[in-house]
Amino acid sequence: MAISYRIFVSSVQKELADERRAVKNFILNDPLLSRFIRDVFLFEDIPAQDRKSDDIYLGEVKERDIYVGIFGNKYGWKNADGKSPTELEFDHATKTHHERLVFVKGHDDSAREPEMAALVRKAESQLTRRRFIDIPGLNREVYASLVDFLERNGALRTTPFDDTICSGATIADINSEQITRFLEMAEAKGRLSLKGSRAPAAVLRNFNLLRDGKPTNAAILLFGKEPSRFFNNVQLHCFHFFGTEKRKPIASQQPFSGTLFEVIDDAVEFVLGKIDRRVGTRAVGVRAPVSYEVPKEAVSEAIVNAVAHRNYNSNGFVQIIVFSDRIEVWNPGELPPGLTPELLRFPHGAIPRNPLIAEPLFRVQYAEKAGTGTTDMIADCLNAGLPEPSFQQRGPHFVVTLWRDWLTDEVMASLKLNDRQLRSIQFLKTHGKITNSQYQEEFSVAKRTASLDLAKLMKSGLIGKTGITGKGVYYQLAKGATKGQKGQ
Repeated sequence: MAISYRIFVSSVQKELADERRAVKNFILNDPLLSRFIRDVFLFEDIPAQDRKSDDIYLGEVKERDIYVGIFGNKYGWKNADGKSPTELEFDHATKTHHERLVFVKGHDDSAREPEMAALVRKAESQLTRRRFIDIPGLNREVYASLVDFLERNGALRTTPFDDTICSGATIADINSEQITRFLEMAEAKGRLSLKGSRAPAAVLRNFNLLRDGKPTNAAILLFGKEPSRFFNNVQLHCFHFFGTEKRKPIASQQPFSGTLFEVIDDAVEFVLGKIDRRVGTRAVGVRAPVSYEVPKEAVSEAIVNAVAHRNYNSNGFVQIIVFSDRIEVWNPGELPPGLTPELLRFPHGAIPRNPLIAEPLFRVQYAEKAGTGTTDMIADCLNAGLPEPSFQQRGPHFVVTLWRDWLTDEVMASLKLNDRQLRSIQFLKTHGKITNSQYQEEFSVAKRTASLDLAKLMKSGLIGKTGITGKGVYYQLAKGATKGQKGQ
């Protein structure tokens, strides 16, 4: 029996009535989509006497499998809580874990009403939204999104990327030494007890990495002699900037190639080499313990997740960017349907995009199967006195941000600093320290103004003063916040 889906179309009705009707007609008349989609709900198709309350339409959202949001410039009518039906429907689709597809009309976000601009930002922080200009463009984007949905859910039978035979590859392209190292590490971690042949072909068969005697994409990515020969997007790119923005000069950058195990290890070492570390004493062992300003476990988890769960059909690269105040890990792809950035903060099941890649990573303890990776990251950062990591969808990339200090955007906003004081914090993040005379010169202010600004920043707990009087006095960022400030 064929799989059949039902769609709910949401938008501000008066503004986008033509687009709504066009989408419904297109889906139900397309030779491919109409095989799998049997119903497209539009508000205007219900008789006027049956239009009772918002609850009716939220119920319609719940009853359908796919939410399609078409966002324009208007926000629409608001209820007593200041929410429009369009936003209520989007929130309900999110809450009930529906597949959500969002299409935004136009590229000029400044033309949107503030509430609609905020809704667009909310949507794009959770999923990949597509933009369109006219109805033909909207239909093209809807078609591409629905085909992708049908493929991901098995309605259209296509072989997953990691299970597909790697074009042009043979067993001779597998690095036997890499397989030997993998087996030794997996056994040392207690996550593998291999019986039988340890020959490369036998090991690959054991992990379902051979198809008709040929290596799959996952096999080449994990154990290939030269994975980049088969995949242009397998490189992992690392960048280091002295400041808080992507701006030249770049302090250092490095593309890493090799197997997924190798690029993960190289990327972790790159990050750890750019952040502060502390060496303890040998009080409890022969080796002095080393700790980093951002926990190594959190850095590793973020990078492993990006490599394991990325969309390998995308031409994009995984990027790791070290700024003076944070580490960002950019992953081409998005969260699985039903999983939002907010839900990552709570226990959830594991939903690997590439299960044949994830399994060997689990065996060597690079990854877990329990879905605890993001909650472990949060706990590690909080235990280190740092803010929780940020999880965001930014266009076609899913981005994890690990903060190097407690001066996040939210904390800074709560302190109500003026523009000059905010810029002084950015100056300190880049340059490390500032004197009163430097402050005067950098921000073109009198000595009295500089002294008042610096005094306020000290009172806020943002900076500390070294020295008492004279030319030797300078100011630096505070090493951490008080308990009260962290809770703001």
